[in-house]
Amino acid sequence: MADEVRTTQCCVVGGGPAGMMLGLLLARAGVEVTVLEKHADFLRDFRGDTIHPSTLELMHELGWLDELLALPHQKAPMLRFQNDAHDVVVADFSHLPTHARYIAFMPQWDLLDFLARKASAWPGFQLRQCAEVTDVLREEGRVVGVRARTPEGALEVRADLVVAADGRNSTLRQQAGLEVETLGAPMDVLWFRVSRGPGDPEDPMGRFEQGQIFILINRGDSWQCGRVIAKGSAEALRAAGLPSFREDLARQAPFLADRVHELATWEDVKLLTVRVDRLRTWYQAGLLCIGDAAHAMSPVAGVGINLAVQDAVAAANILAGPLLARRVTPEHLRRVQERREWPTRITQRAQVLIQNRVLGPALRRPAASGGGLPLPMWLVQHVPFLRRIPARLVGMGVRPEHVRTPAAPPRA
Repeated sequence: MADEVRTTQCCVVGGGPAGMMLGLLLARAGVEVTVLEKHADFLRDFRGDTIHPSTLELMHELGWLDELLALPHQKAPMLRFQNDAHDVVVADFSHLPTHARYIAFMPQWDLLDFLARKASAWPGFQLRQCAEVTDVLREEGRVVGVRARTPEGALEVRADLVVAADGRNSTLRQQAGLEVETLGAPMDVLWFRVSRGPGDPEDPMGRFEQGQIFILINRGDSWQCGRVIAKGSAEALRAAGLPSFREDLARQAPFLADRVHELATWEDVKLLTVRVDRLRTWYQAGLLCIGDAAHAMSPVAGVGINLAVQDAVAAANILAGPLLARRVTPEHLRRVQERREWPTRITQRAQVLIQNRVLGPALRRPAASGGGLPLPMWLVQHVPFLRRIPARLVGMGVRPEHVRTPAAPPRA
């Protein structure tokens, strides 16, 4: 028996961007929502920190854009590609039909704290932290809740609908036995930080040179850096030694040469294993998966958070009414998948194409082969109008969502 049993209309498992946005929008519509987050807070490093123009536009629709942008962040109105011979703008967001025409780089914990703070204004919202979900509850072939571990003991949450927003290693989708389609990825990423200096560039950039790819993102007082490596090659890089790794970084980004010593041990370098997959069916009776739990995205263009937030908005738009009426059916859940599966497939197809046609060949290029431009980069360099296409795909995504749910009265 559980030490505590709760009943709610919707139980959201996972306090990431998808879970928090869905919990907020449902609570705002008057639905009783409990969000279960296994960690004690949102302070986790090396997570996606990009807030795309489409997500910023959602904040505008909710009336909170200026308040969100009052938090520390850096603006990226364009994305750049560089090597020793070229400096190419590959995406220019200044033409987007949004109020914020840039990507905002903001620590994800600040975004999640902001969403939690806003959601708490509605009486139906509850965020339970230190609550690690371990299993689903089933009755008569339907998911009716979850079991979780908390510091106070076992917790059982019963709900009309359980939403799995617990990431690419989702416990719930494993427990549910949902079938996963793997698309593959030829790369992994090593993430690390190096401090910024007063004369450093401002814009995020990608550096392609001599079979190496580095990504640098301005985080204000530091650079969040990623070295894209061939899948499974991390151990070989470690065996070559940290001095060699530092030398590669200094060669790719000479302005960091006086700071590469900040990488003191391999503990300062974290491995992100890249996966691209999606569920064939995102739901069962009483259970829906969204965000990375439904479709793990490549880090290419940093669109994973954007897709997760869009899933949450679509789910709220479709499910708020049925949840309030306590009549959620598998047909409602099918409509959520139908709404979001096509944008997911198109985005993943584009990511896999970039992985296989641009990043994979660049990683295999011999060190002495020079710094020629991949064909897509050459095109946007010589036809500037084409920069609007990747800007639209990255900044807005395919089929951007808008808030359609009503606003119930907040707490007095």
